[in-house]
Amino acid sequence: MAHRKIKMFNQEYRSTDNSGFDSLQLDKSALISQPGRGEVLIKFHAVSLNYRDLCISRGEYSMPTKPDTVPVSDGAGEVTAVGEGVRVLKVGDRVSPNFILDHLGGQLAEESLKSALGGAIDGCLRQYGVYPAVSCVKIPHCLSYEEAATLPCAALTAWNSLYGLADRKLEPGQTVLVQGTGGVALFGAQFAIAAGARVIITSSSNEKIAAVKKYLGEKNVCTINYRETPEWGKKAKELSHGGRGVNHILEVGGEKTLPQSLEALAFGGSIGIIGFVAGTDVSSSTGNGITMQILMKNANVRSVLIGSVEQFNAMNAAIEMHRIKPIVDKVFEFEDFTDAYEYLFSQKHVGKVVVKIPE
Repeated sequence: MAHRKIKMFNQEYRSTDNSGFDSLQLDKSALISQPGRGEVLIKFHAVSLNYRDLCISRGEYSMPTKPDTVPVSDGAGEVTAVGEGVRVLKVGDRVSPNFILDHLGGQLAEESLKSALGGAIDGCLRQYGVYPAVSCVKIPHCLSYEEAATLPCAALTAWNSLYGLADRKLEPGQTVLVQGTGGVALFGAQFAIAAGARVIITSSSNEKIAAVKKYLGEKNVCTINYRETPEWGKKAKELSHGGRGVNHILEVGGEKTLPQSLEALAFGGSIGIIGFVAGTDVSSSTGNGITMQILMKNANVRSVLIGSVEQFNAMNAAIEMHRIKPIVDKVFEFEDFTDAYEYLFSQKHVGKVVVKIPE
């Protein structure tokens, strides 16, 4: 879509050849676009990073990406201009664009994937960007821009996994298992605690486990070091409410961790397939075993591709109600974005990694 140009310059990073973190180059000569009909101009104050951003920059992402794209899907800022016909937002509103702009509500359509920020189209690692007003949501008043920037991918993915199915929504007294101590996992834990559920967190690091307990507290939180307990599925089932198994699992490991997740799962439970950080190489015999486990447990196993604008608004209302504060591990300056990427890649973080955008 063409936009009218004004001679104000925008600082933005763009990927060049997807050869690594250093392939992102800063462009200070881009003109700031003005919003057309139904659009708003956002001045970003902060963005947060996801594992997907690392994959895209290294040429390891499985979905198509636009050459020379502005990276990073998750940002928060303020509306500085509105186009003709915009009624739901005004100048000064604090907002975030949805990860998939065209996913307004209901079932995700394949065509909508072409509107995924930071990959298929330009993302948020820049000072200004123009987006459809209907694709932007107001961020919770209780959060800073740095905190709100963590919501579009990690938080909404966790929310969709727990509440995305009408007949299998998270209920008080159930048990939720989250893998690792990254953003999706910790948001899942926070939402579960707010709902009155029991939480089980798996990690390979006792140091990270201690940090998580400091953030979340001890009440209704159990932890498993999966290096010390490789067969953690049985242990998780023992720790679940009444020993009946886990009702919801946020599966970020992928195929290599799925067998243990199924071992932990309660009859009729749900597994949200979110990531593949543990790898994707499994034998066909393991795959056949997984199929039988799914059948015998009446399990619901579904992919969770972020969420809709409608879900984003519902989640933000819950965050406001329960005063949930995102866990931000570290905030980097705009010029130090490479350090932010390297830090996320090191997996030393607990929670989210954020980059501030200059004024």
